[in-house]
Amino acid sequence: MVPGTPLPVAPACSRPVDSRPVRPGDRSTVLTGDYRRLRDLCPALRLHLLDPAEPDPSAADGWYSGARLATDEQALAAVLAGAEERIAAEHGRAPRPHVTASRLLHHYAWSVCLLVAGPWHLARRVPAVDPADLWLHAPTGDLALRPRGHVTLPGDDELRAELRAAVVAHLEPVLAAFAGPTRRRDRALWGMVTDDLASAVWYLGRMLDAQDDAAGGTTAGSATAGGVTAGEDAAVVAAAALLPGGTLPLPGAADFRRLRTPDGQDHHTRTRLGCCLYYAVGPEALACLTCPRTTDEERIRRF
Repeated sequence: MVPGTPLPVAPACSRPVDSRPVRPGDRSTVLTGDYRRLRDLCPALRLHLLDPAEPDPSAADGWYSGARLATDEQALAAVLAGAEERIAAEHGRAPRPHVTASRLLHHYAWSVCLLVAGPWHLARRVPAVDPADLWLHAPTGDLALRPRGHVTLPGDDELRAELRAAVVAHLEPVLAAFAGPTRRRDRALWGMVTDDLASAVWYLGRMLDAQDDAAGGTTAGSATAGGVTAGEDAAVVAAAALLPGGTLPLPGAADFRRLRTPDGQDHHTRTRLGCCLYYAVGPEALACLTCPRTTDEERIRRF
């Protein structure tokens, strides 16, 4: 399930990874370590990491790569059918087709954003995640990834630009395939990606805090002002720098703000550029805490 809702060989880089000699396989090995840490931190990321010698997941077993989803209508229909079955099992009824498509795209886009932004936030590495190297399992929504290369650049602004470009390169063909089923045009689709990129970095910060709290530490999870924790605070700052606005095709900014509850606790929040349609999956579903439909008064009540 994707947080933010109440609910889931890449081209060789033209830029040097670093100045040290790199043996074949070193880059994917480094990334595999990053992804194992990310998977351990993030329970919402249901991810299988493929070993170098492991064969590609098979469509016969319900696995479809992002590249295939972008080009094969039958593959897209299969993953949409799987998503509809999962939603119906959880909520007692199947949603309207465009709601299913929006929920599935949200899940895939958020996962891609976390897979690209996670190593960046943890280790200043931007992975090259090609759509041909990421598979979605139609029955479960789980993911499988074959790690490849990554980029490391000395300048923070350059690395942020590389991250945004990596997300856009992966998702552009996938968004085109989902445009019809979701009934969304370009700005709404890229708005979803902007929201999911901000959400993925924010979520990772909260999970770093949760890990620190579970270990009894006082670093990443230590409170700063009025209940906001250091890991979350750092992630919000990172997301704001990554998404300052005006970075097309990503149409908006992270635009976080704080709300204070009556007990004096501060809470980070933001308003999504568009609705993820979670509220439409069933009669009991509420709009998300960051939904444009949710007022600040309602957010404070839920906090």
